[in-house]
Amino acid sequence: MSDPLQVLIVDDEELARLRLRGLVQDCPSPKAQVAGEAANASQALVWLAEHRCDLVLLDIHMPGLDGTQLAARVKQLPQAPAIVFVTAHAEHALQAFDLEAVDYLTKPVRRERLHAALQRVVQRAGAARPAADAGEEPVIVVSELGRKVRVPVSEVLYLKAELKYVTLRTATHTHVLDDALTDLEQRLGDRFLRIHRNALVARKALRALERRVLPAEGEEEAAEGWVVRVAPVDEWLVVSRRQVAAVKEAIAEGGL
Repeated sequence: MSDPLQVLIVDDEELARLRLRGLVQDCPSPKAQVAGEAANASQALVWLAEHRCDLVLLDIHMPGLDGTQLAARVKQLPQAPAIVFVTAHAEHALQAFDLEAVDYLTKPVRRERLHAALQRVVQRAGAARPAADAGEEPVIVVSELGRKVRVPVSEVLYLKAELKYVTLRTATHTHVLDDALTDLEQRLGDRFLRIHRNALVARKALRALERRVLPAEGEEEAAEGWVVRVAPVDEWLVVSRRQVAAVKEAIAEGGL
């Protein structure tokens, strides 16, 4: 990303916004600039309706809608910016990652931690990029053992979110991405189908759809659910009830 990151700061404390502004502007790489500020969720939504940004630095405890509620709304925007939570309270970290936040910083924010978060935003933005022209194969860039691996999108069978990471599966390899599934879904387009909140599958890889007894989670009792076979690895992934019809249609169309 050659242009500076455009950042929106949302915090009800003026001094906190001032400190974050200074830290953002002080970042040597990637370059970033504060495009706007908001003291609450309402102001932020008004700003986002009229402007675009790459990143929202978001406090959690604010009057009115809190930061997690605002983040849920931001995720629904057509070109949703990345979210980095900045808060004095650490107990919301798990919920933050459920909302696919890029990072979770605790106050007082250290310069090095903010700069690392900005780098993560840039890495996610470049993880899945479109082809430069009609003749170039789009790729997903994976960082492994200190090197960059370019995985052609045509080789990807599925992407599955697990805890804070995403597993990328090809016919021969399994890679781990430090990216949000929602970001990848937006960039990969119609060749992939969301079959569950935690999984995207290449339409061409979808095969048989069956009802099976699924393993129980936590204290829940085992229950019947839908699973789909992914070829050629012959693995079965859970399909949410709301996506069963779409999976059936994709299989009927042969993944085209």
